[in-house]
Amino acid sequence: MAGDVDGGLPSESTWRRGDPLVGVVVGGLLVTVVAGLVQIRFGAYEMPLGTVLDALLDTGVWFRPKVLATLLLGDGVAHFLGVHAATDHLSNPTFVVWTMRLPRVLVGVLVGANLAVAGAVFQAITRNELASPYVLGISSGAGLAVLLVLTVVPTAAGLLPVAASLGGAAAFVLVYAIAWRGGTSPVRLVLAGVVVATVGQSLQTGLFYLLDNKAAVSKAIEWTTGSLTGVGWTQVHVAAVPTLVVLPLLVIFSRQLDVLMLGERTASSLGMPVEYVRFGVAALAIVATAAAVAVAGLVSFVGLIVPHVVRTVLGGSDQRRLLIGCVVAGPALVVAADVVARLALSPLQLPVGIVTGLIGGPYFLYLLRRADPLTT
Repeated sequence: MAGDVDGGLPSESTWRRGDPLVGVVVGGLLVTVVAGLVQIRFGAYEMPLGTVLDALLDTGVWFRPKVLATLLLGDGVAHFLGVHAATDHLSNPTFVVWTMRLPRVLVGVLVGANLAVAGAVFQAITRNELASPYVLGISSGAGLAVLLVLTVVPTAAGLLPVAASLGGAAAFVLVYAIAWRGGTSPVRLVLAGVVVATVGQSLQTGLFYLLDNKAAVSKAIEWTTGSLTGVGWTQVHVAAVPTLVVLPLLVIFSRQLDVLMLGERTASSLGMPVEYVRFGVAALAIVATAAAVAVAGLVSFVGLIVPHVVRTVLGGSDQRRLLIGCVVAGPALVVAADVVARLALSPLQLPVGIVTGLIGGPYFLYLLRRADPLTT
């Protein structure tokens, strides 16, 4: 298989000249950088592009480690670690870029990468290109857990990442239990996921009736539609830690995904413990999904359309190449969509999930027309 090497790293052939993966990586990075610069430049406080670049490269930040640590870690953590430094000497553009707009771009990058890779993994373990964290009920479970925290113990906002992980894991365990009949199959997993997702969404809607103030309702709506409004470095930290652990592991285990794509019988005949591998890889994808849901809510369709688009461009069935492409293409979609969400109706800001839904809905219909959703 192209790209297979010891240690789970891409081989030289993966990056050979003319390889479409190179085009995906370069194109994805270009879109992300351009969209990120647009996101940083425009808004209530607009800045010329030169001012944006000066703020990003400000020597008062990069050459003063304590200032950089304070901006990245926040005042509280910096004080605790003894590296706090005053930031009031920074210019207004630098302060706006580093404390408000750059974190939003980085959160978009992390959310896009996590959802895209998780979607590719779920499509591989179910051998169904219409599978995604939403179709399998993972996102609904994570979102329901987050809403429960916001409803029952709103002061425990710091527990949202943990709640999202537990909710996503519980949803997948339920999906697995429903689909289990001496083993599972891709078709049963998808059907069970649809059931769990539907019930989870209904329970989320029911929770709105328990919210007794407008602020809580507004916060809940943001979570259920997916929004990057108001995110900061705290959200970057929450999403970055699992991302830096889980995504490399999934790329390393991509060879197991290649074997699973051959079918349960073939994988078993090759000595693979199919159910253990499927469940273990799914657990990593659940953590990736939970990391995204915890900081941005339910951003729809990213885990569905990005893997399919990358797969269409790359061709073949090498899961390592697909995952590498998703790591870059996912952020491109989310960051670009967030630019539209933030600036299209300015000063009104739309949840980014609305924009990804407007993109993903027609694409989902296209997939339904060209593929049988129950194909195994």
